[in-house]
Amino acid sequence: MSGTGAALQGHHAALREGLSELRARRDELSGRIRAEEAERDRLQARIATLSRRLSDTSENLAGLRSTRAHIDRTIAEMDIASGQILDNSQTLLDVLKKEMGDLGKAIDPQNTSLGQRIRRQKHS
Repeated sequence: MSGTGAALQGHHAALREGLSELRARRDELSGRIRAEEAERDRLQARIATLSRRLSDTSENLAGLRSTRAHIDRTIAEMDIASGQILDNSQTLLDVLKKEMGDLGKAIDPQNTSLGQRIRRQKHS
C-alpha cells in the first residue's frame, strides 16, 4: 500500500499544483476584468460627456440656423420692398415730369390765347 499511498500523494501534490495554477490564472483574469470594467466605465463617462456636448451643440446649431433663416426672410422682404419703392419712385418721377411738362406748356405765353393774340398783332 505504500506504493499506492505514494502514488496518491503524488497525484494529490499534482492536483494542488494544478489548483494553484488555476487560482493564479483566475486572479490574473480577475485583474484584467477589473481593468476592462474600469476602461468601460471611463468610456461610458466620456460618451455621456460627449453626448451632452453633442446635444448642446445641436441645440445651438438649430438656434443659429433659425436666426439665419429669419435674416434670410428679412433680406428677401427688404429686397422686395426696396424694389417696390424704386418702382413707385420711378412712377412718381415720370408723373412729375409729365405734370411739369404740362405745366410748362400751360404757362408758355405762346400756347395761351393772350400769347397767340400778341403774336398775331406783331405779325400784322
